[in-house]
Amino acid sequence: MLRCLIVDDNPYFLRAARCLLEHQSVTVVGMASNGTDAVRLAELLRPDVALVDIDLGVECGLDLADRLQREAPAPLPVILISSHAEEDYADLIEASPAVGFVSKAVLSGDAIRAAVGGVDDSQRDDPANGHAGG
Repeated sequence: MLRCLIVDDNPYFLRAARCLLEHQSVTVVGMASNGTDAVRLAELLRPDVALVDIDLGVECGLDLADRLQREAPAPLPVILISSHAEEDYADLIEASPAVGFVSKAVLSGDAIRAAVGGVDDSQRDDPANGHAGG
């Protein structure tokens, strides 16, 4: 099962997204509302993917995507999310290290799996990759 970290400054969205995704075979291993907590949880929990809101209030999700690439212990695919249309951020998304963008309005397990390109379940569950079980 895909293991996900969600980073958003809206506590209502965090809870709703967790509920939605867990009903769609995505395990939400952690939730953070700021970059410091996101990096710490990425190091501790080693998720398969991080969903990062582009607008984190006083922080920029695009900067956090860069930080997660530099500071995570293993390569961590980042999917940028926003309530705004992808076209509003197209150039910034393209220049970021993110593997994709998913609008919050269409967030789903399938959309996440499509953005990460279908990470092989056997690799996620391999203890040598830091993940035991799903």
